[in-house]
Amino acid sequence: MQIREASIADLPTIAMLVRESNKDVAVKFNLNAENCPKHPSFYTETWVQADLARGETYFILEKDSEPIGCVAYESPSPGLAYLNRLSVLPAHRNKGAGARLVQHIVEHARSLSVQTISIGVIGEHTDLQRWYNKLGFKSGETKRFPYLPFSVKYMSYVLPGG
Repeated sequence: MQIREASIADLPTIAMLVRESNKDVAVKFNLNAENCPKHPSFYTETWVQADLARGETYFILEKDSEPIGCVAYESPSPGLAYLNRLSVLPAHRNKGAGARLVQHIVEHARSLSVQTISIGVIGEHTDLQRWYNKLGFKSGETKRFPYLPFSVKYMSYVLPGG
């Protein structure tokens, strides 16, 4: 498996990876285009283009030259980074792909002198929270937003020396 930085030519691939990797989450939490139109299970190339324009960097994980996952990195302020849209196709889960993408973001953040990586996950998705805890993320506050049909649990990873 190898990880590479995505380019503008990867828009369709990224949109597909994010969309297909999040469909099961949409089903599990009864999310649809009406109650959660911005859920990643509805991701489009236009959304990816907007992410890139905002300064996000995508990384694609490939196995035998086939894309199987991706993750986005964003740094809104010095010392802080966001890990966004971690996505692994269902057929490739539970084989270390997600952890490999998270580790890549940690190393990327470290190379840029970032002290904290933050994520937001569905508050009711306790399995995912436990998974991030095992990777070193600590649970933070939970917030509700009127436009989301679920709560958001914030988690953070503090890099050594941060």
